[in-house]
Amino acid sequence: MIQRISRWFDSDVGHSFKSSPVAMFAAVIALICVICAVFAGWVSPHDPFDLAKLELGDARLPPAWTELGSSKYLLGTDDQGRDILSAVIHGARISLVVGLVSVILSVIVGVVFGLLAGFWGGWLDSLLMRICDVMLSFPPILVALLIAGVGRALFPNAHTSLAFFVLIVSISLTGWVQYARTVRGSTLVERSKEYVQAARVTGVSPWRIMVRHVLPNVTGPVLVLATIQVATAIITEATLSFLGVGVPPTSPSLGTLIRVGNDYLFSGEWWITVFPGLMLVMIALSVNLLGDWLRDALNPRLR
Repeated sequence: MIQRISRWFDSDVGHSFKSSPVAMFAAVIALICVICAVFAGWVSPHDPFDLAKLELGDARLPPAWTELGSSKYLLGTDDQGRDILSAVIHGARISLVVGLVSVILSVIVGVVFGLLAGFWGGWLDSLLMRICDVMLSFPPILVALLIAGVGRALFPNAHTSLAFFVLIVSISLTGWVQYARTVRGSTLVERSKEYVQAARVTGVSPWRIMVRHVLPNVTGPVLVLATIQVATAIITEATLSFLGVGVPPTSPSLGTLIRVGNDYLFSGEWWITVFPGLMLVMIALSVNLLGDWLRDALNPRLR
């Protein structure tokens, strides 16, 4: 494992990473957010899901380091008495899980459809691209609002896991289109190259050519696009939660915390919405910066 990491740092991509202070800073911020999200149960000082330990008397307490702060909560509490620091850490976990799972689902669907459309062509290509055109005619946030709202209307008393499932599907439904169009364009270029023609002449099946030869050569743009789309999916989840059609109110999502804090922002309780907003900005900005660096590092014209 150590040797593989050492080889990666000695490669062109690793050298590009070491020579980019912005990429290294973004990687450190993203790594800290991921570690806090993964180990939220150990890192957070309180458990925001334990409703039995919540005290309404501790609601809307200011941060402990302010002049008016006299509480034991470093970043203050929200309207239910939950520790903002603990809620932000657990909210980052929710946002990252929804973002990563929705992007993985979008990548799988988009890569499969893009390969089929670009390699086979004909009526299948026309059908899949017309579906992409229809999906692109609707704003992603509108489609997500529609599906999430219908899902919550059909299953008003559904379990929390079903709400997360509806949220992931609603984000993934429009996310796969960009992967399909990107992979289709790359596949159209790759299928006319000599190595594909040689594989066909030697009797290799088309499915094996797609999986073993074409797919590895079109994953570069997909990797860059997926990195950037993680931030977009996280922002979409926060937007849906802010509008009240995302995760349940009992789950301290970043969007839910921002929506709750927005009701108390002008009354002086600024910490309820500022700190979740800062966490959301840190995650989205660090992922976007890593995506920009990866795009430049994998582009041979910029080396």
